[in-house]
Amino acid sequence: MFTRREFAKGLATTAGLSVATTAKSYSQIMGANERVNFAIAGLNSRAYAHFDGLHANRDTARITHVADVDTNILGKYAGFVEKVTGSAPKADQDFRKTLESKDVDALTIATPDHWHTPMAIMALQAGKHVYVEKPCSQNVHECELLVMAQRKYNKLVQMGNQQRSSPHTIEIIEKIHSGLIGRAYFAKAWYSNVRKSMGTGKVVPVPPNLDWDLWQGPAPRRPYKDNIHPYNWHWLRIYGTGEALNNGTHEVDVCRWALDVKWPERITSSGGRYHYKDDWQFYDTLVTSFEYPDKLISWESMSCNGMPLYDRDRGSAIHGTDGTVIVDRDGYEVRDLKGKLINQYRVPKAGKTSSADLVGSDSMTQLHFKNFIDGIRTGAKLHSPIDEVYPSVSILLMSNIAWEIQRELKLDSSTSAFLGDEEANRLRRRTYEKGWEPRV
Repeated sequence: MFTRREFAKGLATTAGLSVATTAKSYSQIMGANERVNFAIAGLNSRAYAHFDGLHANRDTARITHVADVDTNILGKYAGFVEKVTGSAPKADQDFRKTLESKDVDALTIATPDHWHTPMAIMALQAGKHVYVEKPCSQNVHECELLVMAQRKYNKLVQMGNQQRSSPHTIEIIEKIHSGLIGRAYFAKAWYSNVRKSMGTGKVVPVPPNLDWDLWQGPAPRRPYKDNIHPYNWHWLRIYGTGEALNNGTHEVDVCRWALDVKWPERITSSGGRYHYKDDWQFYDTLVTSFEYPDKLISWESMSCNGMPLYDRDRGSAIHGTDGTVIVDRDGYEVRDLKGKLINQYRVPKAGKTSSADLVGSDSMTQLHFKNFIDGIRTGAKLHSPIDEVYPSVSILLMSNIAWEIQRELKLDSSTSAFLGDEEANRLRRRTYEKGWEPRV
């Protein structure tokens, strides 16, 4: 985002908002060598799952800092952390102040998508390990930048596709790779929800509790509208990535993992905004496919119609020459070629998940954080290292490009480069606000 000199200068001059800092919290930070000190940035919904993941691993991790551009959200979250843990985190409105602290070992990022890669790179440059929510990037080029930064600064980066740490998913993928359903060749993923209209926003004064300039950060400047913050930015192309990345990342990653593939040769994508007429700029209904030489992945989503498939509102079906595996966050089924149930596993009722849950606190997230913490403390192999999982994000971002330009994309499957499509190549990158371009 800045040169190293500019970055250091920015840290020295940025004024952060500090709230609820106590002598108790500082004394614990300074004496916490046996635990990993975490900062959490972006504190609205998913950040509560980050808290749950870290609090479940409190013997090896603690939350020492929190950051959010909205002081109302910041104060509420800081108070929540103090109430549950008995220790007040240092709270900053500007995350750059947080990164300045030598007490912070790792940063978790649950901000809007357009901040994921730029913030992760800044954290790596500051010597922090990074846990970044999916999607790791807002555009294809940022995926490449983040991998470059992780290798350059030699810190861990784990993406928040927590099903990679799900024991039953790990088990069934291993069985698929060992030939449980013969040769697996087709993986179908889906997602359905009953999202409401985001309406038509009005330009209004920026609320006094919100740093709108920092909220926009790398994105080109726009007036503040009353239907963007804190959640509906997902559906605006300048900030979000649509349902394909918001939720498709999880299931398409499982499909790619199960089929053991990386870059497809062809990507097609069709859909539109059909359910409502409002400010929503992405599709609410999408069908996309990723074609490999001898395998195929498809993803279908209905953001506003919650009709389930296979009695599930989300999941992946892996088809092979000898049968099919249907796997989701709550278990799996193994069926023969005619669909007869052969075997199944379901997680206990208390651990079940829901597509309508915007927080997503669950045992998978707790295990995913444990794996990340173990990677920092003991060198354990990450379940979702960025250089292994970023292709799942990249190909879905490519499917957004295919949807936008309304034609198929052909790829060099060894490099992921588009073949003979200058317009698509231009869309691999975004336009940044001047001075905010991420730099490795």
